[in-house]
Amino acid sequence: MTDFTHFNNEGRAKMVDVSDKPETYRTATAQTSVIVNKEIYEKITKNSMKKGDVLAVAQVAGIMAAKKTWEIIPMCHPIPLTGVDISFSWETIVENEYTLSISVFVKTKGSTGVEMEALTAASVTALTIYDMCKAVDKGIIIGKTMLMEKVGGKSGEFKREMND
Repeated sequence: MTDFTHFNNEGRAKMVDVSDKPETYRTATAQTSVIVNKEIYEKITKNSMKKGDVLAVAQVAGIMAAKKTWEIIPMCHPIPLTGVDISFSWETIVENEYTLSISVFVKTKGSTGVEMEALTAASVTALTIYDMCKAVDKGIIIGKTMLMEKVGGKSGEFKREMND
């Protein structure tokens, strides 16, 4: 069992010791999407949803989630984040179906990466949009959530190819 990084000699879960790893700049970008109907699209873009500015609230929720990732993902370390940026873009794929793409960029200077923080932020951003819009339509679809890019650290760089 000692070959596994997240297990101790007794085969039980442990948090990996990163104290000997050098501090470097590390970034991660994650992406997800939310598919909504025309009514929700119009309410979000016209800022007329009863619960308020959907994208502003979702953006703050995503940033808060990145900062608290270590509290909800058991083996994550508390990381001093140096930046979190969440951006949105709309596209229409089919009639009455609007896709909101959510992109999250997270940065730190530390001894472990920020992939989980970026993925958590993307997920919570999408969930917040669902929560704020579900009174209008519970058929909202949260799309694929994925790591798009990671820079820094021992494992090096990762960049998702467009056909992944």
